[in-house]
Amino acid sequence: MTLIKILFWICLAIAFYTYIGYGILLYILVRIKRATNPRKEPLMPNDSQLPDMTLMICAYNEEDIVEEKMQNCNNIDYPKEKLTIMWVTDGSSDGTNDKLKAYDNVKVVFSPERKGKTAALNHGIKEVTSPLCSFTDANTMINPGALKEIARLFQDPKTACVSGEKRVAAKQQGDTAAEGEGLYWKYESTLKKWDSELNSAMGAAGELFAIRTNLYQTMPEDTLLDDFMISMLMVKDGYRIAYTSDAYALEYGSADMQEEAKRKRRIAAGGLQSIARLKPLLSPLPQPLTWLQYVSHRVLRWSVTPVCMVLMFFLNIILAIAMPKSIYLITLLAQILFYTLALLGHTQANARDGKENKLAKICYYFTFMNINVFRGMKYLAKNKTGAWEKAKRS
Repeated sequence: MTLIKILFWICLAIAFYTYIGYGILLYILVRIKRATNPRKEPLMPNDSQLPDMTLMICAYNEEDIVEEKMQNCNNIDYPKEKLTIMWVTDGSSDGTNDKLKAYDNVKVVFSPERKGKTAALNHGIKEVTSPLCSFTDANTMINPGALKEIARLFQDPKTACVSGEKRVAAKQQGDTAAEGEGLYWKYESTLKKWDSELNSAMGAAGELFAIRTNLYQTMPEDTLLDDFMISMLMVKDGYRIAYTSDAYALEYGSADMQEEAKRKRRIAAGGLQSIARLKPLLSPLPQPLTWLQYVSHRVLRWSVTPVCMVLMFFLNIILAIAMPKSIYLITLLAQILFYTLALLGHTQANARDGKENKLAKICYYFTFMNINVFRGMKYLAKNKTGAWEKAKRS
């Protein structure tokens, strides 16, 4: 019974640290750094000082969004003579390429065979001649000042990558997939901001990020989290990822929870794949602070913690039965209440009748994310290509 107790408290400690404790620790460390060694923010350069930049959009059959995306691109506040808009169309068989012919300021890089986004990135980067390259998705819209803000942060020579903020919009109230994803990204964005201020963000958001072109490392075509791997390979080499909420990409959330599950499975599978391919970052040397951030923010969430949560529940049942008048009965009841609320949130999401309980929605989305880590393990075992079915957006 002693061993069961020890395992239970270890699992509880890991789960608490992953989702709450690390945020608290990060906030404390950032406050200490602000007081002792504040980071000096570079000033915004004027137009003549801005470097040439490429905005790369990897696309597969995106004809329905081309016009809206190009209007968004043309509204970007960046010197036109210094900005190259590049579409890398990966095996597109619809009218994407035909629609792009209408724009004389677009460079199209076409690959007739669909190999997936990572292959498209590897292909497209070879055509980039500018020192900076920004990436965004076809279905996300970026704010006009995004690229100037990104260029500003590259004045720090240690910065190899700049990550913008992902913002998720719901088309209607009660859209659990969109609202759940939006709530998660608000939490995630706060951690990214603090990570960046302390040392480096732990990965870039594929909806909007930029790199120093010469630091790009070609990736295996079966890479699932291309944005994460591109940026973290640079961190592995001693550079940092800067994060800014003043450059942001807006997109609608998944159409429903089934579509959101597709995303979560792929992200979970990609996370596990990335951990295996970024083995040097699992060692505290030579970058102990980066190691702490990486393990705390990424590795635990994608691997250890979901397993701990399952173990914690069943270990708690054993302890509560053996010691019914102890704290273990309270912790078991708390877990049962949590998962009951998650079940209520699941019922509300499927009902779509406008009735909702905010706490139930949070419990449901949290449980949903962790369940999909296990589904991601199965996905990773079966998937042998970088191409996947896109989740439909609302």
